[in-house]
Amino acid sequence: MIKKLILSIGIVALGLAWNVAAEESDDAKKEIKVYTDFAKASEDAKKDDKKILLDFTGSDWCGWCVKFKKEVLSKDDFIEYADKNLIFVEVDFPARKKLSDEQKKANNELKEKYGVRGFPTYILVDAAGKELGKQVGYKPGGAEAFIASIEDWKE
Repeated sequence: MIKKLILSIGIVALGLAWNVAAEESDDAKKEIKVYTDFAKASEDAKKDDKKILLDFTGSDWCGWCVKFKKEVLSKDDFIEYADKNLIFVEVDFPARKKLSDEQKKANNELKEKYGVRGFPTYILVDAAGKELGKQVGYKPGGAEAFIASIEDWKE
């Protein structure tokens, strides 16, 4: 009886240790640096000689936005590419998440400036804001295909 109890406690402790280790490895996962201020993004793009990728999203309600983020934007290949080549700006239009009035106004101005009509929309611009390429909606193919599109837009 005591052996079974000790064995059970040991198994539970091992399971808890496994979960903690798994959570820590998830925490160590790379994440893309996200800007929400276009002026700051433009300043850094000039300084670092990078292009700006605008991500027009409905982060908490748009299913295609969530799917693209999961299948492309959160992948290590894309994060590494973006870190070297892009300034990533999230232009969010959430349903539940609260944004400041200032952020809402800035996002709406960008939406109008670039003629965004649906989500997700990804627009590559130079540091001055000149549009270089655009993807409207979800497109399959993963990070590799999206990176190839961005490279085409840069030419």
